[in-house]
Amino acid sequence: MWCLNKMCTSEARLDGKTVVITGASDGIGKETARDLYARGARVILACRDMEKTNKAVEDIKNKPPLRINKDEYKKNAGELAIYFLDLCSLKSVRDCAKNLLTNEAAIHVLINNAGVAAYPYEKTENGNETTFQVNHLGHFLLTLLLLPKMQLSSPSCRIINVSSITYIFADIDFDDINLERTYASFKSYTQSKLANILFTKELARRLKGANIHGINVYSLHPGFISTRVSRYASSTIFPCATLCYNMFAQLMYKNAEQGAQTTIYCAVDEEVANETGLYYSNCRVATTYRKANNHEYPEKLWNVSCRLLHLEPEEDFTTFLETVSRQML
Repeated sequence: MWCLNKMCTSEARLDGKTVVITGASDGIGKETARDLYARGARVILACRDMEKTNKAVEDIKNKPPLRINKDEYKKNAGELAIYFLDLCSLKSVRDCAKNLLTNEAAIHVLINNAGVAAYPYEKTENGNETTFQVNHLGHFLLTLLLLPKMQLSSPSCRIINVSSITYIFADIDFDDINLERTYASFKSYTQSKLANILFTKELARRLKGANIHGINVYSLHPGFISTRVSRYASSTIFPCATLCYNMFAQLMYKNAEQGAQTTIYCAVDEEVANETGLYYSNCRVATTYRKANNHEYPEKLWNVSCRLLHLEPEEDFTTFLETVSRQML
């Protein structure tokens, strides 16, 4: 409803900053890119559909956010760039990271936004359940690969993981992480969204433990938005599920621009610059519930994620990041 659509009011500029956004070719990812581009950032759209992403770039360049007039927009906007990223392929994740590390002088903000929902059961070329790899594991690997560059780019770097309030329905079966025995599309999605929050908490803890400062981590619920993320629901949940979801989203009055506001808030707001490991909704810190508060889950998820990537979760975080980086060679 309209009263829940809080907008990011920060006027912070991002001149000289580089932002990477996954899945920025449409939906809240594209609206996030539009806003941060308007603030002067070099915004990198990391996506798998190049034709669609090129069209998104043209749309962003020619259509400012509602709060900005067109002349001001063109005068003060930043830069836009496209990198290929297919989260269904861990090789693609490593290749994208390698290209970013080679070609970009710095990375100040990483927004892990891409995702799928209600996806039919399928495994990626890496043998992982698709929703889990796209929504969590691919972003987990991308983040680890980009962290050394972000260390060099700090202070004031931020990593933002777009989750969903549906995490409250989730649990994680660490012995059946790919849901081979008990797959359901909604279960898979909620598990991956819980994983986004747990990853945020554990990464913040490990950064602090390694005495790595200047990189803060956030997770968030964007709201219920009518986007392409629900496009498989009618075939995997029940007939007309996509239509029902989109009607519900419209009743909740959040379009893509409104849905991007909490992501933007976490990326730019001055008040959250010293917060890390927290979960946000409607441009403010929100309380987490149920399995998101299980103190054992963040580390258990970290260890399982490392195992799926054929990594050893070493205690020394700096050594661990060096090991991860060698995977690109």
